[in-house]
Amino acid sequence: MKILDYGSSFIGSTGPDNAVRFWVESHTRIINEKNSQTEDYYQCGSCKSEHTFADKELFMENNHDFIPVFGPEWSVIFRHKAFNTEKYRSYFTEKKLWGKQIYHFKEAAEVTELESNASVRKAAHEGLPLIARTEIHNARRQLGAIMEYPVKTININDEMDVFQVDTGPVAFPDLNEERERLVDAICLAFIAFNKPSFADFIIEDLNNFIHDDREICSVYHYSRILSLPAKNSLFCIGSIEA
Repeated sequence: MKILDYGSSFIGSTGPDNAVRFWVESHTRIINEKNSQTEDYYQCGSCKSEHTFADKELFMENNHDFIPVFGPEWSVIFRHKAFNTEKYRSYFTEKKLWGKQIYHFKEAAEVTELESNASVRKAAHEGLPLIARTEIHNARRQLGAIMEYPVKTININDEMDVFQVDTGPVAFPDLNEERERLVDAICLAFIAFNKPSFADFIIEDLNNFIHDDREICSVYHYSRILSLPAKNSLFCIGSIEA
């Protein structure tokens, strides 16, 4: 995987009725260790449901977030409404998503790996774009995954020489359950880490709220917390001043 310049990477389409373009927010590679095959998924920025090219009233009522994740064969769209809906996940093949996808990816021209807490703090203080990679592995299922994503938020304490990444959403592959297709493992999650050896995830999941033995609402929310052994790496685009 070559590190993307996420500020300049997009996925477009050839659809004649709507040639849409999305900003890429994360890149996830799932690795099947049984046969060394890989599948790459690109999670794009959120937008809102709309009446495209209408004369007025462009936003739909009962609006929802709309986040696509494009894969090699199957893609998944997350529609997050204010309440639970069966259409939270929708799966599509390429030809049914605004025509054929066009990948406008720009690789980062100059990348520096940040190998110490001090270098991470210095790159952040100098205002350089930060990119993280998080690698996870499930030995039982012989599956691995690499998540790469821009660091939108980072906490720093110079006196203690510590930092903490807290950012998202990313396309998180839940490798624990048996699934028919790898795309079925993709979830939306935020990620936090402050050491190279583990990462915590908070995953968007269905929440049923009960009061007096009665369900009062059912919503999707970032609520399922998962902590995993991981290999975390940080990079900056550019070089750190001496």
